[in-house]
Amino acid sequence: MSDERFTSFKEFWPYYLSEHRLPSNRLLHYIGTYLSLSLLLIAISTQQWWLILAASLTGYGFAWVGHFFIEKNRPATFSYPLWSFLADYKMCYLALTGKLKQEWPKYF
Repeated sequence: MSDERFTSFKEFWPYYLSEHRLPSNRLLHYIGTYLSLSLLLIAISTQQWWLILAASLTGYGFAWVGHFFIEKNRPATFSYPLWSFLADYKMCYLALTGKLKQEWPKYF
């Protein structure tokens, strides 16, 4: 599935989920996403623009550790940067609202 070229986010989403099967990897994504969002909001409110770089490094850093050392796969960001970014936020939102579990039976 990783060699496919996806033409829509809808097609990409099941692939994204398949690359995030392990709960500890997802946890690292949640931590990185929320820390990076916090840093981004602080950057905007304080106009300390260097924090935007810190936000990017934080978000991707946590996620990539999850992929390289836990899930042992290649981050989707390398092939699908925008969809991967959006999928991170979708996954976090669904986890926060308790709806992520409903996504798994649809695809696996």
